[in-house]
Formats: sequence, structure tokens, C-alpha cells
Amino acid sequence: MAITVANCCFSVLSSTFKSRYCHLRFATSPSHSYFDARSLKATNNKKRALKGSSSSASPRKSNAEKKLPGRLKDDKSGLYADGISGQGDMGRPQSTGFKSFGTQRKDKKEFQFDSREQRVEPGSLQDANFLNAVVKVYCTHTAPDYSLPWQKQRQYTSTGSAFMIGDGKLLTNAHCVEHDTQVKVKRRGDDTKYVAKVLARGVDCDIALLSVESEEFWKGAKPLHLGHLPRLQDAVTVVGYPLGGDTISVTKGVVSRIEVTSYAHGSSDLLGIQIDAAINPGNSGGPAFNEQGECIGVAFQVYRSEEAENIGYVIPTTVVSHFLNDYERNGKYTGFPCLGVLLQKLENPALRACLQVQSNEGVLVRRVEPTSDANNVLKQGDVIVSFDDVHVGSEGTVPFRSNERIAFRYLISQKFAGDVAELGIIRAGKLMKVQVALNPRVHLVPYHIDGGQPSYLIIAGLVFTPLSEPLIEEECEESIGLKLLAKARYSLARFKEEQIVILSQVLANEVNIGYEDMSNQQVLKFNGTRIKNIRHLAHLVACCQDRYLVFEFEDNYLAVLEREAAMAASSHILKDYGIPSERSEDLLEPYVESLGDNQAIEQDFGESPVSNLEIGFDGLLWA
Repeated sequence: MAITVANCCFSVLSSTFKSRYCHLRFATSPSHSYFDARSLKATNNKKRALKGSSSSASPRKSNAEKKLPGRLKDDKSGLYADGISGQGDMGRPQSTGFKSFGTQRKDKKEFQFDSREQRVEPGSLQDANFLNAVVKVYCTHTAPDYSLPWQKQRQYTSTGSAFMIGDGKLLTNAHCVEHDTQVKVKRRGDDTKYVAKVLARGVDCDIALLSVESEEFWKGAKPLHLGHLPRLQDAVTVVGYPLGGDTISVTKGVVSRIEVTSYAHGSSDLLGIQIDAAINPGNSGGPAFNEQGECIGVAFQVYRSEEAENIGYVIPTTVVSHFLNDYERNGKYTGFPCLGVLLQKLENPALRACLQVQSNEGVLVRRVEPTSDANNVLKQGDVIVSFDDVHVGSEGTVPFRSNERIAFRYLISQKFAGDVAELGIIRAGKLMKVQVALNPRVHLVPYHIDGGQPSYLIIAGLVFTPLSEPLIEEECEESIGLKLLAKARYSLARFKEEQIVILSQVLANEVNIGYEDMSNQQVLKFNGTRIKNIRHLAHLVACCQDRYLVFEFEDNYLAVLEREAAMAASSHILKDYGIPSERSEDLLEPYVESLGDNQAIEQDFGESPVSNLEIGFDGLLWA
């Protein structure tokens, strides 16, 4: 049995801490894993008082090692390249992750490539002044406790890399400053750490934008400039602060591959650069340079396998520029858009003939996401043959530079949220053009929680919270159940703001006798009304005047409480368990109902589960 070990990339203060970024996994096939290069410093993680089990709690898993929907057990797993030092448990399979690089701010408030400045001769990179633009990042993290959503986990610290892009800003990886409570940076050759502020996080592209207000920090600083996308076999140099020492580190290699790949941190698919230069824990967020001294991307992820060596990943400057321009346009980061359709290749001639596609081109629309704009334009059975007049091949690829092809979703990633694309489609044998607005995908089960702290509602000791991937990681898949996992992996949101609300646990009390063993079960209805999300559940409970509170769960399981007794016992339960409030702060806001939600909710939940597989994997992909 092969054993995959994730050597996480934060420098650890205490080796006994089991970080969310460190996992040990057993696999029946050759092991593959992606490594995140933070260095992780942390302290011992204690058992939670309300877990109540005499057995040890399952180790927490990293977002870097998160399973992508539709992946097989023996599929490769993704980890960051940001220097977590210390030992922990190895993680769940996931796709590849990448680190982003910074760009120079321009006068037009658009970030563009600049290949004319700061050129150096090959071999003299170690003497270049722009190495001083690379800084070390020290971050203190306090992650939410998703199983006990009213509290936080014990804090831990990590180190990574970042670099200056001008205008008082720095770029690093989003996973380097995830759940941050304090971020500090230190320049090369300096012994002073300066406080930094996180301006924006791009979870899907694994990029974060930092600012430092201290004028002393910026004295004599020369920001980096972004170069163009490199060619295969171009020399590349990775600069950062990995484990093994405190000073700056330089490693060299070549560009091995450029293609659309999976980003581990955001479970997204964007353009990435594969290199063979060493990327070690602590390199996350550091720049990569070409021979001319131009920054070509940001190191962020490493691939580990018994069958492969020296595979590292860099976020290219095209992705970095998209992130920065998005932030400049909107004053915040809105994310990469998607088309919102499930597609199938059309390589088989008989399949093309049946769909009346005359040439060897196009991909078949198998299903459209209800929350996407494409749901108003495209239909099941349509064949997409072009995107903004670029022809789409039968394998789901489009032309890319000279003598190269790349996945169709690369074109979508070049757009911004709200942009409109023109699709050429064949419907019932007729060619037509349609306009589709592109927006970020709505996840029924989110990979990251906006705002950091999960929502929760406690009713007479019954703890309700939305299902999320971090919660699944904490609770372990075995305790979640196959039916709930299937919904989490394959079901689509029918309307915006839809959530799978689950009963996380029951805080034992006389008022809820007989329900103590209930946990991780989806609640479908309250007093006969189907639940849309946790805000809707809180609203229904607050407005209820019936004698009984009736909760209907999956498989027709019921939990009934007497309303007056439940309300009277709530304050005592909160006091007994040391819980500050019966609900999270976001549930204190007034509930506003949407008419569109009422129409969509009449459909059966999770009808026709679909796969989130990418193109090139069993012929299916999400665009």
C-alpha cells in the first residue's frame, strides 16, 4: 500500500500541532500529492469540549488538499507551495494548485506586461536589484471551527513569500494569508517586520493583494514588472524564502508545460505553468523570473508522486493581471466567470451525425446550471461550435499560440464577471449565434466561507449550519453519510443563496431527549415548509406561532419540540455549554424573500446529479 505524505510548508512553532494543511493518506494506487509551500508554525490543537467522544478527533485537513467533485480516490491530490514545516496528517485527493505573481501598476489603472525594463544578462540574476523586491511573509491564522461554529480554532503561524508591485502593494498567495489575524512582512537584509493589510483575496486563483502603510518599508524599493507568457524550455528562476534558512533562496529550471490546470486552493481550473525548478515550503507567493529578469508568474504549488519528480507550478502573469484588473475595476475582487454548462466531447462520428454536426468540431451541452445566465439561452442538446468567433474542436480545445491547443475554458477565464460572450451553436441542425453573460459560479456547497465564520442557528440544543467543504473535512466523510456527500459533490444550486442546511449535532438537554444521537442530517422542511437556506430557517422559526416545532429530515425522520418549552430552555442550554449567542451575527439581519426562489424550490432537490469533472477526464468538463 502506497503512502502519500504531505510535507506542509509553514515553519512550525510546535511540532505537535496537526495543521489543516498537513495530512497523511493511504492509497491503493501510486500516491500523488501537491504540496503547499508555506512554513507553518503552530501549537497543540486541543479536543473540543462539545465533541464528547472518548476517541481522538480526526486530524483537520488542508484546503490545499481538498477533493474536487468527481475525483477518484486514487486521483492526485493538490497542495500549496508555501512552506508549512512540521508534521501532520496527509490529505484528501485534489487537483493541482498554483501561486500567483505580481504586476506593476500602470497609469491607466490597468495592469499590463512590461518587457522593456529591468532586463539583466543571463547568469547575473543573483546580483539584480529587483531581488530586493521579494519579501518574507509572517502570518498568524485563526481558522473557524466549523463543527462548533460559534468559536475559533487555536491560532497558528506560518511563513511564505511575497513581492512588490508598486503603489504600496504586494502580491502573495491567498492560502498564505487565509484566515489571517495578523500579517507582517520583512525585506531582504532587514531585521524589522512591518504590519501588512490584506486588501483582496482571490480564492479561485490563489492570489492575495497586500498593502504596507509604513513609508520606511518602501524606502529604496523597486517594484517588479510582469513579463509575457514564456515558451516551452525557457529558463526560469524561482525566488522566495523556503525552509532551510532565513535568507532569500534562488532555484533554477525550465518551463515544462503550459496548460489549463486545477488550482488546489480554489478548486478552479485556470492557466498554469509547470516547471522543474525546486519549489519548497515557504516559496509560496514568491516570483519566478525568465533569463531577462522579467517576472513570469508566482510559485504556489508542487506535485509529488512516486512516479514523477521535480514538478512545480507557477501562476502565469495573465492570471495575475486578470486579478489586479478585476480589483481596479470593481474596488474588490469579484472572481473568474464561468459559462455554467456541463459539456461532452464530440469525437465520435456517429454522435456528430446524430446531432447534425457536419464538421469535426463542437462540444455537446449535457446540462445547464440553473443559476447561470446560460440557462436562459442554451438548451440541453445544443452543440457549441465557437466562442467569440474562435472555433471549438470536438475534443473541447481551441487554438493557443502557434501549433498549440488549449482547453476551451481558457477563453472563458479571459473574461470578467458580467462580460458577454457570443456563442456559435448548432440546435436541431441549424447554426445560430447567441449572447451569454458570464458570471462566477454559484456553489451549492462552498469550498470557502465568505466572511470567515460559518452561520449557525441553535434551537433548544439542535445546532443547524450550512453544509460546506471545510465542515465535511472536519467531520470526516464517513460521518457525513453517502447520500449527503452525493448531494454535496454532484447537485447544482437551483437558485442563488440556496444552501444544504444540516443538523450538525444536538446539545443534550431535557427538552430534546431522544434526539441526542442525531448528527449531520439534512433538514428539509420546518412545519411543512421546505427550507431554502439557514436564513430562511431562522425566519420560519422566529415567525412560528404553532404549538410544536416540527423538523423533517432526510428519509422522513422527524424531530418535534414543544415551542414554548424549547424557547424557555434555549437560554439555559447556551449557558451550560458556554455559547455566546443562539445564532450567528449574519442571521440577526432581516430576512428578505425572493420570488424566484419560490419557483425553483418546487423542483426535487438534487435531481439528476451531475459530475464536476474537467475536460480531458472521461470526456466531461465544467466550462
